[in-house]
Amino acid sequence: QVQLVESGGGSVQAGGSLRLSCASSGRSYCMAWFRQAPGKEREGVAYSDIRTGNTDYADSVKGRFTVSRYNGVNTLDLQMNGLKAEDTAMYYCAGVNTNRGCKLPWQAYNVWGQGTQVTVSS
Repeated sequence: QVQLVESGGGSVQAGGSLRLSCASSGRSYCMAWFRQAPGKEREGVAYSDIRTGNTDYADSVKGRFTVSRYNGVNTLDLQMNGLKAEDTAMYYCAGVNTNRGCKLPWQAYNVWGQGTQVTVSS
């Protein structure tokens, strides 16, 4: 069973930056970052597909967030710049092996980390 461990969350002022990291014990075709704010549905933030090398992003973070895979594709980092108060949420790393593309709803992902909190103050 693949295990995912996130790190790097914290508190920052609006306009600041944070870098999240996810270490995986195995390899998944698709790895992604999701987030969930209190009272809201879990939403996809950034996706990485090792089969094609492609990445994809939610519209709300395009141009501000960058996802990267390292160490033989078992580490997934999320560089977050220009943070806004609305980025405040618990961030989760997730993985799945699928024959589809990676920009899937959270229910399609079957391996999850424990989450790391990101708080942005305005």
